[in-house]
Amino acid sequence: MKAGGSSVLPKDKLLSQAMYGGVDKQVATRVLDAAASALRNWELMATDFLTPPEYNVMLNVLEGLVDLQAIAWGGHEEAERRRMFFAHDGVDMATSVAVGVVALEVGGQFLFDMADHRDYLGSILGTGIERQKVGDILVQGERGAQVLCHPDIADYLCTNLSSVRSVTVKVDQVPLTELKVSPPIKKHVTSVEASLRLDAIASAGMGMSRSKMADAIKSGMVFVNWREAKGPSSEVKASDVITVRGKGRLEILEIHETKKERYRVVMNRVQ
Repeated sequence: MKAGGSSVLPKDKLLSQAMYGGVDKQVATRVLDAAASALRNWELMATDFLTPPEYNVMLNVLEGLVDLQAIAWGGHEEAERRRMFFAHDGVDMATSVAVGVVALEVGGQFLFDMADHRDYLGSILGTGIERQKVGDILVQGERGAQVLCHPDIADYLCTNLSSVRSVTVKVDQVPLTELKVSPPIKKHVTSVEASLRLDAIASAGMGMSRSKMADAIKSGMVFVNWREAKGPSSEVKASDVITVRGKGRLEILEIHETKKERYRVVMNRVQ
């Protein structure tokens, strides 16, 4: 944004917009501080990893600032968790962004003790690492997993992450080009429900019984827009993303009320 020949970041206004969009005040403040520093000092700045709702809202909030370059990158094109990178217009970002996310290979013999996303994340956090320093975790079955992370913690994890579940692991840094990213498989699902309760919509979309879905929600296994679901009776709305740990996620595309006062819900199931 140009004002009187200098770059100005209207932080109070942008902070209000970000919070209105659902971004936590502390998260939004850290993002705006990084953007302001990039404009003021003509240097590349970056955040820690953010969730899709966080970086999408912040990109929208900042898109009108003509002097600012802003992108979100998580190590691969399908990445969910991403860091935001900022630079003044005219500053080359490409090289710095390319090294702003590091890939680690976590290898071990998992054939008889399979680990899931929660196991890998729990072991990583157990070393003292903060959640926001870790990006996507690509579970590779019996072969282990690939972890995207902040460059500052890569060497630390290579040294200190020694086991996941009961399995001894070896951690090595690998090029991003060696990531084994499976393209998402989407299935179009339409269901007519009596209500928009989370347990009803999610069970229909995932092909699970409603009681099992309710149990999963109560156990903290279900997330709405990357936040733990409040409860089985919470209502779903169009554009929500429902993630069921170990099952995939649902993208709620459309909701229409029928003549019989029921709800026709159109969604994508992504695995």
